[in-house]
Amino acid sequence: MTLTKPDSGRIYVGDEPLWHMEDTPGGKARPANARHLRKARSRIGMVFQHFNLFNNMNVLRNVTEAPVHVQKKSRSEAREQALELLDMVGLADKADSFPAQLSGGQKQRVAIARALALEPDVMLFDEVTSALDPELVGEVLSILRKLARDTQMTMLFVTHEMRFAKDVADRVVFFDAGSVAEEGAPKKIFTEPENPRTQEFLRAVLGDG
Repeated sequence: MTLTKPDSGRIYVGDEPLWHMEDTPGGKARPANARHLRKARSRIGMVFQHFNLFNNMNVLRNVTEAPVHVQKKSRSEAREQALELLDMVGLADKADSFPAQLSGGQKQRVAIARALALEPDVMLFDEVTSALDPELVGEVLSILRKLARDTQMTMLFVTHEMRFAKDVADRVVFFDAGSVAEEGAPKKIFTEPENPRTQEFLRAVLGDG
């Protein structure tokens, strides 16, 4: 999402480079300028661990602000879209409520609706259930399962919800100490992990591995 500058490597959103610009026929890259970053970033949505809602705005405004100010949609168009998204996440009746009046699970569902309002090609989810009470985790995971089932959007999850990852993911990457320890299809990672660290982790969190 360009919040942290990489030290090396290249990132592409589809065929478009994120952090660099192809500059010469030989493919030598130069750092992306601010305009390029804004354009590339407009294709990416993000849902944060701690919601990051605007506490001074009601739910409806939280969802409509970016489409109005970033995508230049009309207020009426943004409002219609926001109400549809809030209905999708089960919060149509909370449009006029403020974040302080919502549970953690409701706040996270608003954050998901807000990110979806920008119609991204790629959605990033940063530990979206870790700040929730255990009984609220299920309601957020059910929305994420619905997105995985009903949309073609690419979704990248950072998560410790292993059963969710096993059920939903097309590809799993297990990190240990900041490096990729193992990656592959969920069936392989969860039933036949090769790396001892992966095996140890799965035994600890799933009771098997």
